Amino acid sequence: MTPDETRAQERLGGIYAFGAYFLWGFMPLYFILLAPIGPWEIVVWRILFSLVFCVILLTVTRTWPKLVAILRDRRLVFWTVVAGLLIYVNWQVFLIGILTGRVIEGSLGYFINPIVTVLLGVLVLGERLRPAQWTAIAIAVIAVVVIIVAYGSFPWIALTLAASFGLYGLVKKQIGPRVDAISGLTLESLWLTPIALVQLVVVANTTGLVFGTQGVTHTVLVTLAGVVTAVPLLLFAAGARRAPLVVIGMLQFVAPIMQFLTGWWLLGEPMPLERWTGFGLVWVALIVLMVDSIASARGARQASTIADLA
Repeated sequence: MTPDETRAQERLGGIYAFGAYFLWGFMPLYFILLAPIGPWEIVVWRILFSLVFCVILLTVTRTWPKLVAILRDRRLVFWTVVAGLLIYVNWQVFLIGILTGRVIEGSLGYFINPIVTVLLGVLVLGERLRPAQWTAIAIAVIAVVVIIVAYGSFPWIALTLAASFGLYGLVKKQIGPRVDAISGLTLESLWLTPIALVQLVVVANTTGLVFGTQGVTHTVLVTLAGVVTAVPLLLFAAGARRAPLVVIGMLQFVAPIMQFLTGWWLLGEPMPLERWTGFGLVWVALIVLMVDSIASARGARQASTIADLA
């Protein structure tokens, strides 16, 4: 591939990644439109319709042999089960946050996620951190303490979202390119189907099912939950294969920024001084982390260039 072709692919990857994060940023508004349906019922349809959509994609793209090959590898099957359970926790908590008026707290979870990812690299993979990365983690911890003590609320939604998505990313790293995006989401949805069916029965026998009772438009919107779930994931997979890691790292803040603005500006969720202080500290930590990542990437490129010239 020529340098011009490489740059074109990187630009295309950036566009794909931006599209994924942009759609993720709009998700709170989409799920709020589904009211009066509750978070426990929505996640059921999200799982089931994601599976249906993925089956259609596998058929159209004729990639069933890839999925069959994955099923023959017990290790890959195990990791897809773990990934499915983690994304279930993430989806369920995300929906609880949105539909109980805590969109801002949900955005905090995705702001913290890059820091959690770095911390998992130390705890699980044994990676060594640079001083700036330790500084970012320390500032983030202080931010959480400020929110707990000063604001008087334990941000369990934010921390659960950050932990579940961080671990989900770690599992995806263990799987690597051996599981393509469509097959991965298909299997994750498949393993979650029994949970979804049990949850469907529980909801039907407690609060009652809303799906199909609010008119054609509402029913169509709920049905599209599978498409809304799958499309950003597929765009992200296409972008991550093409765009440099630094670009992906910067674009990942598009979604939480949009979610934060949705909660604060559009939905009018409270942001007293104590909460601004906590969020401000998180943003400082992210700036430290981003500057360090850019500097490290430049250093690696310079070292590679010098090695090529030597």
